[in-house]
Parts: sequence; structure tokens; C-alpha cells
Amino acid sequence: MRFAKSGRIIILAMVVFLLPFFSAHAETRAPRQPAKNDKCPVCGMFVYKYPDWVAQIVFKDGAVVFFDGAKDLFKYYFNLKKYGPDRSLEDIAAVYVSEYYEIKPIQAAEAYFVVGSDVYGPMGHELIPLATETDAETFKKDHGGKSILRFKEITLQVIDTLD
Repeated sequence: MRFAKSGRIIILAMVVFLLPFFSAHAETRAPRQPAKNDKCPVCGMFVYKYPDWVAQIVFKDGAVVFFDGAKDLFKYYFNLKKYGPDRSLEDIAAVYVSEYYEIKPIQAAEAYFVVGSDVYGPMGHELIPLATETDAETFKKDHGGKSILRFKEITLQVIDTLD
């Protein structure tokens, strides 16, 4: 009986000790809001002016890079040597895009991107991120989209067709 009680105390102490670590780790991956001085590293635009389009890459060290749309996020992602020479893909903790209908951050890996629609972002033609395949199909139909792609299907060639 004494051993069981002392074992629970040790486990409780470990949980109390480790909880801040896990909470801090989760916070470093959480999406953030851009400040007034945050600029897109690809085009130089002030990101806060376009809250409906904000995309972001969160790095494992807690640093965040903001973009004025998914298109510029992918340009950065595909050319880290140019835009973030001190970073690598392994340094990335999370990638977020603004979901078109809800205007809230969602994981880019979970999004459905409509390509070639009649909806323009701050930098012209844009990838339109949606949370569900049904929403993406509806958006594509309503806005003349050409295709729906997932994160891993997007290539630099796809991005180049938007410029």
C-alpha cells in the first residue's frame, strides 16, 4: 500500500514538472497573429493589412514567418535557401493558412487548395485554402476553379502558373 501511494506521488510530481514543458512546446507550434511591422519575406507587403489571407510558418525555435497568402508561403517553402537561408524544412514545426470561409488558421497539410479560381488575393491569383473537400468542390464550381490540390500535391510549377 505504501509503495502504491509513493508511486502515485512520484508520477504526480513528474506530471507537474513536465506539464510546463509540454504546454510551452504546444504554444511554439500554435498559429499567431501578425504585428503591424510583419512583412511577407517574399513580396515585402505588410501582412497585417490582409488578415483574411494570412499564412504562416512556425519554426521549432518559436520563430514565425508571415505571408500575405498561401502562394507566397509556398514560394518561401520551395526556396528556403533564398528566403530563409539559415532555415531548413526540418526546422518547421507547423504551417498554417487562412481558411477562406471561416477566415481562421488551419493546418496547411489538412487544407484543400483550389487553384485557378476567379478570386484574387493581395498578390493576384491565389491558392484558396478550404477546410473540407466539400467546401473546396463547392468553391471550385462557384468560382471557376481548375483543380483542387492537397499540400503535398502543390509544386513550384503549380505556384508559377499563378503569377
